[in-house]
Amino acid sequence: MEKIFRLKDHNTDVRTEIIAGLTTFMTMAYVLAVQPSAIVGFGDAAYIVDCNGVVISKSAILIMCALISGLITLLMAFYANMPFALSTGMGTNFLLGALIQSGDMSFGSAMVITLVSGIIFVLLTVLGLRDLIVRMIPKNIKVAISASIGFFIAYLGFKNTGIGNFTDGIAMGDFTDPAVLLAIAGLLVISILTAYQVKGAILIGIVVITIAGIPLGITTLPEHFFAVPDAADLGNVFLNFDFSGLLAANAAVWIFVAFFGDFFSTLGTVLGVAGKAKMLDQDGNLPDIQKPFLVDAVGTCVGAACGCTTITTYVESSSGVEAGGRTGLTALTTGVMFLLTIFAAPLFIIIPDAATGPALIFVGFLMISGFAEIDFSNFTEAFGPFIMIMFGAYTANIAAGIGSGILAHVAIKVATGKHKEIHPGLYVLCIPLLLYFIFS
Repeated sequence: MEKIFRLKDHNTDVRTEIIAGLTTFMTMAYVLAVQPSAIVGFGDAAYIVDCNGVVISKSAILIMCALISGLITLLMAFYANMPFALSTGMGTNFLLGALIQSGDMSFGSAMVITLVSGIIFVLLTVLGLRDLIVRMIPKNIKVAISASIGFFIAYLGFKNTGIGNFTDGIAMGDFTDPAVLLAIAGLLVISILTAYQVKGAILIGIVVITIAGIPLGITTLPEHFFAVPDAADLGNVFLNFDFSGLLAANAAVWIFVAFFGDFFSTLGTVLGVAGKAKMLDQDGNLPDIQKPFLVDAVGTCVGAACGCTTITTYVESSSGVEAGGRTGLTALTTGVMFLLTIFAAPLFIIIPDAATGPALIFVGFLMISGFAEIDFSNFTEAFGPFIMIMFGAYTANIAAGIGSGILAHVAIKVATGKHKEIHPGLYVLCIPLLLYFIFS
């Protein structure tokens, strides 16, 4: 272990690293409960038939999520030797999942979009063009995209739990429904635990509400809690690519959304977690930052081949760092834990919407919090983000929200004579965005 991870050089030991890895897993294991519903849909349905007639099951999505999360986190451990864990990112999974569930996009098309975004990420990392992308997108737009997706995720949480009713406008749900009351209780549990800085608050909330739902008939227990993965189910998501989806008018927009979310999420998480671990140099840079970036990008490509949406470095890795994790041994421990859950698919499938919904609302809250970073004292800086968030929230269409926000930002800058503040690359990006609104 010492030879592989250089523990002494990082002032740590095996026991500390293993405890840190377990801590990271506990704080991000909720992804295994949320990812299947994000793609297949919330409710009791165990599968969905996409617009190409392919059966996509929750168990297959869960198993592949656990497999890829485990393998790519192991790659992070051995290649980068950093305490970062990876899994399917919260954001793009709900966006693509909503399109799959509505029949507007096949599962294979969603995987092609994920694959292309991953390939772009790989090329930019290998060619050293990471800084170009960082400069091209203004800070307020970066923050607004994250906040806009946060509003959408929170909306799904309110909708799927029944706390909110969106059938005819916006209204309160049925507060006499036990499932709705249980969901509210779940949100309170997660919130209170977070206020007390309890690690794994989201996962604990999911578990508590799932157990509480058993006597109420909301949680249905399976015949067995552990099972060997079904090869037939996995075959429907493995290498399921529908390249015809690239011909759609909005394909470029979705590729941008998938790439952007992965790229900046990874950048912010890696630097933020590395900062907590005191891994940054005197200039605030992370030595060998290209390694975790490459692992993340490769993870997205491999994940797409296995039926996973964008793979990203999880900010929950910070919990492991706070527990003392400093090397790849922390990531190794987390990766092994993910691999072990492959055989516990039935245990995660029984989790009801009343348990996962509060988690979505809370994740949405975490993403929205960055909204405070937008400079509202400067109208030309705030107008684009405002349009983006309002369009995304009130149309329940993130692509339209992000597209309209970027176009509004460029338009207001040009109209006020501040066109030089816009990076040339952003003008180029406006072309596919305009085509999206014209042909969609």
